[in-house]
Amino acid sequence: MTTTEPPILPDAGELRRRFDATGGLTVGVEEELMLLDPATLALAPMAGELLQRLGGDTRFKPELPAAQVEISTAAAASVADAVAQLAAARRDLAAAAGGLVLPAAAGVHPFSGAEGALNRGGRYDVLQAEYGPIARRQLVAGLQVHVAVGGADRTLAVYNALRAYLPELAALAANAPFHCGRDSGLASVRPTISEQLPRQGVPPRLESWDQFAAELRWGALAGSVPEPRMWWWELRPHATFGTIELRVPDAQTSVGEAAGVIAFAQALVATLAERHDAREALLDAPTWRIEENRWSALRHGLDGTLADLVTGERVPTRDRLGELVAAVAPEAERLGCADALTATRAAIVANGAVRQREVARDRGVDGLVRWLTERFCA
Repeated sequence: MTTTEPPILPDAGELRRRFDATGGLTVGVEEELMLLDPATLALAPMAGELLQRLGGDTRFKPELPAAQVEISTAAAASVADAVAQLAAARRDLAAAAGGLVLPAAAGVHPFSGAEGALNRGGRYDVLQAEYGPIARRQLVAGLQVHVAVGGADRTLAVYNALRAYLPELAALAANAPFHCGRDSGLASVRPTISEQLPRQGVPPRLESWDQFAAELRWGALAGSVPEPRMWWWELRPHATFGTIELRVPDAQTSVGEAAGVIAFAQALVATLAERHDAREALLDAPTWRIEENRWSALRHGLDGTLADLVTGERVPTRDRLGELVAAVAPEAERLGCADALTATRAAIVANGAVRQREVARDRGVDGLVRWLTERFCA
């Protein structure tokens, strides 16, 4: 991707100021949601029409696929507040969509084709020009969770430690087993589609804010990353918001399921931050080992195993997630999101991928898509 003049990017000092200015473990959430034809239940490229109905409400905005709308919350002091904002936004979206489209949430549409129409204008035209048919295949939907850690050094330490836990988050939040009408054989096929684009998966370790500023500058000068939001890894320091952004979860079918993922993410970040403050050693593993676990999480989901990143010993994924939930429970209690961990524990038994396969066995893939629409406001 080329650009004639690189944008003005934050230097290391500015990055430190931005991340020092946020904190309190506040939470912000973004959800990418599918729009379906009410008659066929296929993806419907009607985002423009739906956004017109929503009258400029800033909670809603277009995404690259024309059959998708993103909703976002304001920074919330608690998980309960963030989830309440999500629930209200979903209800308002569903009300505005009446007679036009049916909204639904999952990592990918279970039976629509591999390519779809894109929104036009601005950066969407740039993406389409650069990536062509690859851009048209990005019919994927994620749940992004922002957490304001507090303190630039603290944020960087937590970011580096969180890399090791991306496989656990991927397994917990997997919600995309079907693609193009067939079982993909994966708990989440979404990342295998996204990986046709650059800068996906496990992000690089960052040793300093100087390094991050240099990486952003290099990407802009090279023309490959003209702006920081195109740093598309599954985890990133958000250079504008001053947060850590977890991008690994699939979009969750219901608000309740999203709450379990959000609460776990906030409590995990808080636990790592507390360990950093106590000068405990945080887990630091080679990227390829994390990627091995990530593959197992995407392929087998909850039914697989994850390797200890130090010893190599394999542990059932459900057991590993249970241990992690127990480890973060004290911070969840302190933050007031312990109740939402009930949904996390339920997901360890049967997450979105498990439930989708159960519904498809009973109702077929068409019935599964109908079920997704029925669960949208749950």
